[in-house]
Amino acid sequence: MTIDARAAVEAAYRTEKRRVLATLIRLLGGFEAAEEALHDAFTAASDRWPREGVPANPYAWLVSAGRFKTIDRWRRQARLAGALPDLALITDPLVDPVVPESVQDDELRLILICCHPALAPDARIALTLREVGGLTTEEIARAYLSPTPTIAQRIVRAKAKIRDEAIPYEVPPPAEFPARLDSVLRAIYLIFNEGYAATSGPSLTRTDLSTEAIRLGRLVVELLEDSEATGLLALMLLHEARRTTRVDAAGDLVLLEHQDRAQWDHARIAEATALIDRAMAARRIGPYLLQAAIAALHAYAPDSAATDWPQIAALYATLLRIDPSPVVALNHAVALGMRDGPEAGLTAIDTVLGQGNLGRYHLAHAAKADMLRRLDRGEAARASYQTALELTQQPAERRFLLSRLAQLAAAR
Repeated sequence: MTIDARAAVEAAYRTEKRRVLATLIRLLGGFEAAEEALHDAFTAASDRWPREGVPANPYAWLVSAGRFKTIDRWRRQARLAGALPDLALITDPLVDPVVPESVQDDELRLILICCHPALAPDARIALTLREVGGLTTEEIARAYLSPTPTIAQRIVRAKAKIRDEAIPYEVPPPAEFPARLDSVLRAIYLIFNEGYAATSGPSLTRTDLSTEAIRLGRLVVELLEDSEATGLLALMLLHEARRTTRVDAAGDLVLLEHQDRAQWDHARIAEATALIDRAMAARRIGPYLLQAAIAALHAYAPDSAATDWPQIAALYATLLRIDPSPVVALNHAVALGMRDGPEAGLTAIDTVLGQGNLGRYHLAHAAKADMLRRLDRGEAARASYQTALELTQQPAERRFLLSRLAQLAAAR
């Protein structure tokens, strides 16, 4: 394979794989057939693009290649007679499954299918992250703070339930959208989180995932006038506004307090602010809208010292009441430490860690280490930084933790 063709295939795999898979699932009517077709499509691209040239529209080429390789395989199989009705439909170029006008985006369609109410809530999210977000099982497990085998079982069982109960690969009528909305929003949020702070890989961020999550968030807001969907979009825009300042030229982590706020994307911040105002006017305030309000307070502060920590702590306390989770409790504890001082923050973080849910969450130990560092308790801070280092695989985060350990060693 020529270098240019190899680079084109690799680029298409990074940027088009999720969209191609979503379309193939719609056209072929099942996960297994679509996943095999996706593999066939990229195998064909690796073989043909060096000889024939890179197509002008790689997405369309890959969908067509995967689709017709599946048709050819079905024709060769002994069960041909049972497949004839499907073959008649998908081989006719003039006949394509009708996409309702309300949802014409294949990836959003796939999220709505993955979030079918017949599936367990956690299974819906795990399946969506795997099939739409393209996350590995290990990445999903880290997002859930769960063992990898547990997540793998959820995904396998969800696919089996869809197959065994003949759950249709079709968009539900609009009246059924609200029943799936919570799962849809959570899936989009977790896709964005993996793009905002990648759990593995050389870079701290994955622009492809955060961009896709924002695109999907916009589609949901257009589809449904819902304050939580609007709040989620605002939250993602506010975080994305800071993306380029979160690492330096060497790819090393830059903490919020040290970021160049002049370089933040103020157009995105303004858009998010308008979305928050619109959602607040509906007077239905949920977790995403509260998180957006917290992110907005960070965005509005002209510098770190001017951050309104009392208001942020109060908002986290409200969020903890309506959507309790160990990570929210940790964020609230950190906010208390910034409002009331590191001793109060350390006590609150120890309380959260004592509940046993975040023992293997590296950010909890890093937060504790930071409170200890601010209290000049060097030995204890080193121990917590070391624990955090052992629990993360992200290179940028590891370099940051190593730099903290080096600073503490130099201060001895």
